[in-house]
Amino acid sequence: MAKVTTTRIDLLRHGACEGGEIFRGSTDVALSELGWQQMRDKVASMGDTRWDSILSSPLKRCHRFAEMLAAERDTPLTVRDELREMHFGDWEGLAHDVARQRFPQEWADFWESPAEASPPNGEPMPDFCQRITAELDTIAEHHQGQSLLLVAHGAVIRVMICHWLGMPMGAMTRLGVPYAGLTRFTVYHQQGKTPWVQLGSHY
Repeated sequence: MAKVTTTRIDLLRHGACEGGEIFRGSTDVALSELGWQQMRDKVASMGDTRWDSILSSPLKRCHRFAEMLAAERDTPLTVRDELREMHFGDWEGLAHDVARQRFPQEWADFWESPAEASPPNGEPMPDFCQRITAELDTIAEHHQGQSLLLVAHGAVIRVMICHWLGMPMGAMTRLGVPYAGLTRFTVYHQQGKTPWVQLGSHY
């Protein structure tokens, strides 16, 4: 029987950010004090979990925490540009209720059919999904047999969950991914076969 290699990948969303509940997407804002505490608490709740590598979005709400954690754990850190959040176009910097009021039809389309609809002048959703799924598959392939922590964003993680569970991308708005939420996947690699992925936990 062919050997099976196991890879564990933890997806950690950043914590709460300065500026409140807005579409921040590509806007590079920092974690708030609450956000820092949320992420510290989440990692502490994982006990003595060890990672071979930490990979992070380049945006500072992810990168700065990942950098601190990597230094504390003496773990290699790699910044992956493809893990950056979706660009929300005309919604960037707007509170959610303001965006809904200014762009009622686009808002309705986006939440009802997120796989096809995109924020006005934002990154097209099909392009975003392709960017994230290709990056995730590349990471899993290149780090076979390792334990990884990916520090990323809400929409990024939703796309990853849909991709690996074989769900339609339109289901992404049904997934709750809270600040400092952690999702754990185990990837089983066997030569000549498509990797088999199992959701271990999501909280």
